[in-house]
Amino acid sequence: MRFQMRIFLCFIIAIIGAGGTGVSARPAMLPEPASSSSQFNRMAIIIDDVGNDMKGTKEILDMPVKLTVAVMPFLKTTKKDAIAAHEKGMDVIVHMPMEPKKGKPEWLGPGAITSNLTDEQVRERVEKAIDDVPYAIGMNNHMGSKITSDKRIMSIVLDVCLERGLFFVDSRTNFRSVVGDLAIAKNMPPVGNDIFLDDQNSKAHIRKQLDLAAQRAVEKKSCVVIGHVGHTGMNTSAVIRESVSRLQNQVQFVGIGDMVRDVWHWQVAPTLPTDNK
Repeated sequence: MRFQMRIFLCFIIAIIGAGGTGVSARPAMLPEPASSSSQFNRMAIIIDDVGNDMKGTKEILDMPVKLTVAVMPFLKTTKKDAIAAHEKGMDVIVHMPMEPKKGKPEWLGPGAITSNLTDEQVRERVEKAIDDVPYAIGMNNHMGSKITSDKRIMSIVLDVCLERGLFFVDSRTNFRSVVGDLAIAKNMPPVGNDIFLDDQNSKAHIRKQLDLAAQRAVEKKSCVVIGHVGHTGMNTSAVIRESVSRLQNQVQFVGIGDMVRDVWHWQVAPTLPTDNK
């Protein structure tokens, strides 16, 4: 319970650092995904903080639509949750702990990327995290408002992801993030979170955010949203489940890997081996 509350406090601090709302600002210089009238209105729901037996995990894994689980490395159910999600046809990404501007370092969990690390240490930690999460096809940041604005560190993180065949999803906990620009420079998809579902832990708010996400998916032809297990997990999972039938005529629920492939048309051949299955 104490760890779950720490995770939730980390999330709230991250939201405040991103500007205090549940809607993530898309940097003006980043290109919008290509759209056409023939495309589906795609929505990719990423569920953060999986991997520590948090509240709502089972409910998320039992969801009747395809979701993406962001699994924290080096925790007690990291491998179990990643394998279970993969076996249910969901996408798995690494939820990489990264130093925030505010918050206690011990809230991050093991193997975190911090600003005092050398280039070699950053690379080593990212590689180990990828190896620890089975079936990972991408990565996003856990907290990380300080690190995602650090060009030196994020360049290394993206280099490792590219070498291992992974894309990176900017959770957008900092509106000054350099991730989008770096991704474009490295010919990677500039994928980023558009809306946080559960920055307030109430079903009414989560439902409102999910409806806002569906509206964006219809207008922009794609939308990436982030929710959480843990403190908000039961409410988040309940609202997603109850909203599936209501929204299925408006949007197509896809994994983030599907969106990266179909919207950004990104495919990559890893140049370094990966231990992931």
